[in-house]
Amino acid sequence: MFPEAIRLSELGSGADAVLRIVAHFDALVESSADAEAVVRSAEAVAQCPVAVRWVSATEPEVQRGSTKERRSWDRRMNPEVRLERAGGAAHPLDEVLIDRVRHALRMTASRVGSTVQLGDPALLELVLSDNELPAERARAIRLLGLDETREVRVLAVSAGSPAEALRVVVRELGDQPIRSVTIGGDTALLCYSSEDARTLSDRLDAAIIAAFPPPLPATTGRGPWVGIGAKTTVFGAAGSWRQAQRGLRFASSTHYGRRAVAYERLSVLELLADLPLEQVLRHRDVARINAIASKPAGAHDVDTTEAFCVLGSLRRTATQLHLHHSTVAARIAHVESAMGWDLADPIDRFTATLVLFVRRIALSSAELSATEPTNVG
Repeated sequence: MFPEAIRLSELGSGADAVLRIVAHFDALVESSADAEAVVRSAEAVAQCPVAVRWVSATEPEVQRGSTKERRSWDRRMNPEVRLERAGGAAHPLDEVLIDRVRHALRMTASRVGSTVQLGDPALLELVLSDNELPAERARAIRLLGLDETREVRVLAVSAGSPAEALRVVVRELGDQPIRSVTIGGDTALLCYSSEDARTLSDRLDAAIIAAFPPPLPATTGRGPWVGIGAKTTVFGAAGSWRQAQRGLRFASSTHYGRRAVAYERLSVLELLADLPLEQVLRHRDVARINAIASKPAGAHDVDTTEAFCVLGSLRRTATQLHLHHSTVAARIAHVESAMGWDLADPIDRFTATLVLFVRRIALSSAELSATEPTNVG
């Protein structure tokens, strides 16, 4: 199936536009397009010339279109892609386009022969559904061209995340086909996976934090951001999707928690996801923290205390928040005094960490369900 024609000038800069670019070049790869077809398509999308330079250990520089290049598609080479726009005008999605062109070119260079079809997002929704008969799910897997011999995992990116967050995730997933579909308020991303959960979640978390360092401005979209399901066969993708959505409840974007949470790393903490939202918000310690956070100065004190519980030391907290360590200590002292805690005591510190943790789950759950709890920071 050859991809539909798209033009950057006709696209916005949101998540839907990112996914259309990803789908366009995935479809090119999976229709067995060669490198020249990929570059021609990139030029049509970008509406400008696209320069490609191939670099490898054995061939320092190979120019597009040369006989030498055409003989070298099967080597392990790295394509460098540049958009040659007149006047230097840029589009917000230029980097996404460049990343997907590079991926497509690498895939043409390493293709091993099998041809698959991208299929329709509705097929992916069927694969991720628990309500379909096994035979229907198997048919959708075949129509999507998914490799039944490879492990996959599903990621959930919440609709509350800024569009750039989705672009960061797509870039970090790297050189592989990505199937995507919007289900409810979340975007599901299905990808092949060889990484362990810790490595992948740490890498995504670091990339998102680098793109959106705390503290986030009020104008930045709220989260949570990314939940990561466990590795499974394609026939178990529905289970990985459920796990990704569950992990998403533990992600927090607005303050200092994890931006990307892998279900496999939750262990016994997963039980906290079953706590009733209203019951959590009514608990006396959570209610007191929320009362403190309802005032501007108190919100800074609670945020700083949460950062301290996550980061583990005054020095690291001060560095992360760009504050003097005495300011950090003073803010924590305000919360200790109001809550009756002494964070130097192991029991009180554990209690504070747990209270702030379940509060963050409650806030994330409220955002995911599009409800707005009262008196929360």
